[in-house]
Amino acid sequence: MIKNQERLGQYIKNIMKKKIETTDAPRAIGTYSQAITSGNMTFMSGQVPLDPQTMKLAQGEEDQIRQTFKNIVAVCQASGATTNEIVKLNVYLSDLGVFERVNEIMKEFFSEPYPARAAIQVSKLPLDSLIEIEGIIVHN
Repeated sequence: MIKNQERLGQYIKNIMKKKIETTDAPRAIGTYSQAITSGNMTFMSGQVPLDPQTMKLAQGEEDQIRQTFKNIVAVCQASGATTNEIVKLNVYLSDLGVFERVNEIMKEFFSEPYPARAAIQVSKLPLDSLIEIEGIIVHN
């Protein structure tokens, strides 16, 4: 009886909050998870343009933007979803001057209907990166 209750408790805990982790995206560099699934939603932590194999920052604006989207896709796929299920993205930029380039590169990874999105200029991002993206997935 106690073992069954423990199993049930663990099952409920996993439904309530399940950690998503993949080696295809950079490992967490702080006290956070790459993503957390709760029910039919996954909340992706901010991804910066780190190469998951080397943990080194991509160089150049285009490479940083593209690597960040690659990391978002990897975490999305690790949750069992596709980019079509991403409903919201928040894009943080240290320079809004690259906003148009973000739009162009985003089209390589997403198709219409695009996720809802905010783009926000900030004074500084982790590791002095140009871009950080976080998102929300609603699983079909």
